[in-house]
Amino acid sequence: MADENVLLASRDGHVLLLKLNRPERRNALSKALIHALSEAVLAAGEDGVTRCVVLTGEGPVFCSGADLKEMGQQDERASEGEAPPWRGPNARIERTVFEVLLDCPVPVVAALNGSAMAGGFELALACDIRLSHWGARFGLPEARIGLGANFGSVMLARRVAPALAMELLCTGDTMDAGRAWHSGLLNALVEEDQVLASSMALAQRIASNAPLSVRRMKANALKTLDMPVAAALRMEIGPSPYTSEDRREGVRAFLEKRAPVWRGR
Repeated sequence: MADENVLLASRDGHVLLLKLNRPERRNALSKALIHALSEAVLAAGEDGVTRCVVLTGEGPVFCSGADLKEMGQQDERASEGEAPPWRGPNARIERTVFEVLLDCPVPVVAALNGSAMAGGFELALACDIRLSHWGARFGLPEARIGLGANFGSVMLARRVAPALAMELLCTGDTMDAGRAWHSGLLNALVEEDQVLASSMALAQRIASNAPLSVRRMKANALKTLDMPVAAALRMEIGPSPYTSEDRREGVRAFLEKRAPVWRGR
């Protein structure tokens, strides 16, 4: 498959749909796919059009994690002096794709069309909202193959109870969708053929709201998690919705009983 086809992008109004497109490799995260996804997410935060991103996978699996075949090939080339050694996430010159997703200024919805393992589960953990179906499974098996789940080991305990996170991290076990939903990891469980449609509908509801307000709320919610309440309440992140043109439009639209026309300013 040509590198330019590893990620499919389409748009429905202010919602950008990104689809991992390596079904023959269970949507494993190759270097080409990581680069394409990072670039698409960065562009979505800057284009002034996108108000919500939906991330899903082609085929029956959301994402199986790192492309271990590609990793093994690089190890072989490195042993022969033909390539640099494979480096961990904190020894690279660029941010990980998980950090790029986490820092996206607009909400990101994970439409988990199937199981998400290892780096694929880390992708899901980087998203703000997650929907899936009863047949999906999730896990971080890195301890079983000598990897570290650097992002997942930090984020999982922030998404579910720390005791559950520690169990999954240290055993490498997976959990089914029912346990993921009861743990608060998933926002909704729907029929398998409704995962994408339900995710897009939710994304459209988000995109219908004032974009400055949504961006401000996401940034406040994420960046103040570990701050004292008094300090968090004084944070000023990004343009203020309180003095915006959109705030005045929103009040007018409410009083006139019509849909607001947002300008993002």
